[in-house]
This record gives sequence, structure tokens and C-alpha cells, in this order.
Amino acid sequence: MATETTSCTGSTVLQPISEMIDLPLDQVNFVVCQLFALFTACWFRLYLHPSKTSPFIRHVVATLLGFYLALFCFGWYALHFLVQSGLTYGIMIFTGLEHMHRYSFVVALGYLMLCQITRVYVFDYGMYSADFTGPMMVITQKITSLAFEIHDGLTKKEEHLKPSQKYLAVRKMPSLLEYLSYNCNFLGILAGPTCSYNDYIAFIEGTGYQHKHLESNGKENGKCKQSDPSPKRDVILKMSTCALCLLVYLTFYRICPVDRVIQDPYFTSQPFYLRVLYIYLSMLCLRPKYYFVWTLADAINNAAGFGFNGYNKDGTPKWDMISNLRILDIEFATSFKSFLDNWNIQTALWLKRVCYERCPYHPTAATFLLSAMWHGVYPGYYLTFVSGIGVTLAARAVRHNVRQHFLGSSTHKLIYDVITWASTQIAICYTVVPFVVLAVGPSLRFYWSWYFCLHLACVILILALPVKRRSSRENAQEKQSPAQNSITDSNCNQKEKTT
Repeated sequence: MATETTSCTGSTVLQPISEMIDLPLDQVNFVVCQLFALFTACWFRLYLHPSKTSPFIRHVVATLLGFYLALFCFGWYALHFLVQSGLTYGIMIFTGLEHMHRYSFVVALGYLMLCQITRVYVFDYGMYSADFTGPMMVITQKITSLAFEIHDGLTKKEEHLKPSQKYLAVRKMPSLLEYLSYNCNFLGILAGPTCSYNDYIAFIEGTGYQHKHLESNGKENGKCKQSDPSPKRDVILKMSTCALCLLVYLTFYRICPVDRVIQDPYFTSQPFYLRVLYIYLSMLCLRPKYYFVWTLADAINNAAGFGFNGYNKDGTPKWDMISNLRILDIEFATSFKSFLDNWNIQTALWLKRVCYERCPYHPTAATFLLSAMWHGVYPGYYLTFVSGIGVTLAARAVRHNVRQHFLGSSTHKLIYDVITWASTQIAICYTVVPFVVLAVGPSLRFYWSWYFCLHLACVILILALPVKRRSSRENAQEKQSPAQNSITDSNCNQKEKTT
């Protein structure tokens, strides 16, 4: 019975390896497929280079390989990727441009949530069920992003668009092949990351390198074939990072899992400072799991020639255009916002572009709510993101009212950085425990063991400290110099075109 269920949800070819190394079959399938995609990406860059073949061939090969990997990992559940893409493409074609982006957003997110509810509450009790909704989360980001980009490009005037929206705006409706290739290509079908439609089409057509050379050098730099920088160094570095992260996760997380601090009576009876230290070390050992997945996905795209982002000051090429994280900036973040800005970067940009920048009321709360809905239907997700709203607002209030008092000397600033680093790490650990344990009961037991201290502290800080309104902050940002705006844009890994 178990074998039949598994065969319906993905290939069982690697079952002996899964049993040998004592890891779930879906995880083994995922890693093997990603490694296959890495080597295929190298072949794609060398033998299907834009100078050697047409964009049509590159689109077809990328799409077919993507569907093959999806079928290998998820079996016939992969048809949901086609259904979701087909429904929203029909909306884009047959509904008016004025409301197409809203309909696409509702249908894509609604279909994703329907699949998540079905997987969690119908098929995931007492039997194996591959998480086919993981790729759908990335496809949902792409569908909704493209819908808004088409709406911006075909219905709005240039002067009504923000600089980033001008760069991302799509000026013509994509064909069905282009749409499926963008959503389901083998480079990002399993783990993303999300990228803009314009950047993906530039990669397929081989024009992305010239744009980045123009941005870096101010002039054209030869033919596409001659100017292609090599991603070899960055791919090797990222694969080395993947190996280290996987080793850390498999070795240390089993020693200090998160749920032990909730369920083990020995740990729950320890002094408070020891429980804080344990939960920090546990999260420190858990994060490499995500570092591994996102860094490997980034390496796959780079190996295919996608992700080039100009040059560093020393002349070496940068391959971080679609990177999903900055590990050192995460581990040494001195604010809650800084941590989130460097964690799952492309998702943060998606939330900002489709929700935060466009929501007229309570954009912070709306963004966290959308993030919870997008992640899934486990109650722990909602506890985490609702808590995140309070932590974000409280951290913003502290920064606006306290930080300036520590900028008088380097010593004071160092003290401020150390305190805010420790506070950020504790706040992250406290906030994301429900995200890890998923269920309501264990999450509330954990918060009760901490006496809901961070929730109470956030409420007090929000009520006691004044914060500028959003409109005031936006007006202040508009007064920034062009150089400052350029720095901000580059931090988002999406360069804006100047007009």
C-alpha cells in the first residue's frame, strides 16, 4: 500500500538510497534532481547558447526539462503546475487589462491555498505525500508578478510608474510558450528563485549580458559571445557553501532540534537564560537547511548563465541578481528588518512589489498576512507572521527613537550594534518557533514558557514610542539624492534603468 502511494507522488527509483542514508525519499529525489539540473544547466549554457540556437529552442528545452523534473519528484501532482499556469494565462488573454492583474492574483493564490489545504488536511495524515505545493509557491510569485508587470506596462503611463516599476514593466503579452517557460523552466521549477519576466527573457534571448555591460562600463563591450563572463568561480563557491551547510545541518540539528525546548521536561525546567541560548543554537543549526536549498538553486541558475549582475570594483563578475539570501548579513543582522531583507530576498521583493507598495491601508499588516497565506495553512505560519507584525513595528519605533543617541562615537555605535544584534537574534528565534513546529498547541506552550514576554514588550514599545507615518517616510525618501536611491536599488538586487 505504501509503495503504491509513493509511486503516485513521485519516482521510487531512489528508494534504496533513501533507506541507506535514512532520509525521506522526497528529499533524496529533490537533491538528486537539483544536481541533475546543475549539470544540465552547464550543458544548456555551452551547447544551447543564444549565439548557437534560437530563443524558441531554448524555451522548449527549458520547459520540457522542467516538467520532467517535476514529474520525477511529484508524479502526477505536477499537473497542478500546468493547471495553475493555464488558468491564469487564460485570464490574462481573455479578460480586460484593467483588472487582469487582480483576477490573476486571486486565482493563482486561491488555487495555491486550495492545494495546500488538500495536501495538509486530506492526504498528509498517516501516509507519504510529496510537498508539490513548494514549487507552486514559486509559480504563484511568478504569475502574480508578471500580471502586475503587464498591467503596469500596458495600461499605465511612464510618469505614473515608480523607477523600479518602469524597469519591470512588460510591454507586450507573452506567448503561451514564453509563459510556461518562465513559470516552469528546469532552472527554478523545484526551488526557484523568483525572477522578473524581463530578466528571464533577456537571459533566454542572450541580451542580459549587454545590458549589464552597459550599466557597468557605460558602453557596448563586443558581441554576446565575446562578452559572456564565466560563472565557474561563483558556482564552485556556492556549491562549496552548499556542502558545508548540508554538513552542519545533518550533523548538529539532530543534536539540538527546536521541539526539544518545548517537549523535553529537562529543558523546560532549565533557567531562562539557558533556554534562550538553546533556542538560538537550535535555530543556528536549522538555518543551514534553507541556506543549502537556496544556494544550490542560485548555483543552478548561474551555471546556465542566468544571474549576471555586472562587475565588482576589482573587475570580477557578480552573479547575485537573483540570489535569495546573504548568509553573513543574516547571521550578523542588527535589526529585524535587516534580517528579513537578507532572508528569502526574492520573496521579500515580491511581497514589496505586489502588496506593500500597492496597498493603500496598513501595508505592513497586509504584507505579513499575504506572506502567511502564501506559505501555507498550518496555524504556526499565522502565529509567526502575526507576531512578526508587532516585532517589526516595535523595532521600527526603537530605531527611530533610540538609534541617533548612539551615533556620537564609534564606541557607542558598537555597543548599540551588539545590543541590537542580540535583540534581533532573540526576536527571530522567538518569532519563528511556531513556523518550525507548525501546530498551535506546542507554539502556545513555548510562548507561555516565555510568558509572552516579547509580545508584551512589543505592545508597550509601539504604544510608548512615536513613529513617523508611512507617508512621511516616503516623502523623506523622495528627497534622497539619486546616488542614495541607486544604492538602495542595488541592495534589492534589481537595477533600475535610468531614463
